[in-house]
Amino acid sequence: MSETTDPKTVTLIRSASLAPGVDYAYAATAPADARLVFLAGACPLDETGATVALGDHAGQAAKCVENMVTALRAAGAGIEDVISTRVIVASSRQADLIAAWDVVRAAFGAHDVPSTLLGVTVLGYDGQLVEIEAVAAVLDR
Repeated sequence: MSETTDPKTVTLIRSASLAPGVDYAYAATAPADARLVFLAGACPLDETGATVALGDHAGQAAKCVENMVTALRAAGAGIEDVISTRVIVASSRQADLIAAWDVVRAAFGAHDVPSTLLGVTVLGYDGQLVEIEAVAAVLDR
């Protein structure tokens, strides 16, 4: 079942047969005339290039979301145009992944796009624990 069938918006597709009782979008479709925007991984960096919220997965996830939204705006898009994400967390502990995921999930609210959450050994910046990749589908009006 789909969240929306409006051909002018991202459509989130849910399937009760994949995870009964779980309200989650496992797929999404873009509007036919959409311009796709591929964002590089949003990192937890401040305006000086320093990593923020050292040691804090949730704090870094929040800064990543903030930076992702800034990049989306620069591309003429918003969070409601995102069609998928990948949340990357430098940790082997599931609790750390969930801490980052909870922040990202809250930022998207009802627009809970298909996402991949994964743990890795290390990320590119000193002290970096979280990175968020995203793809958006924008209808230029």
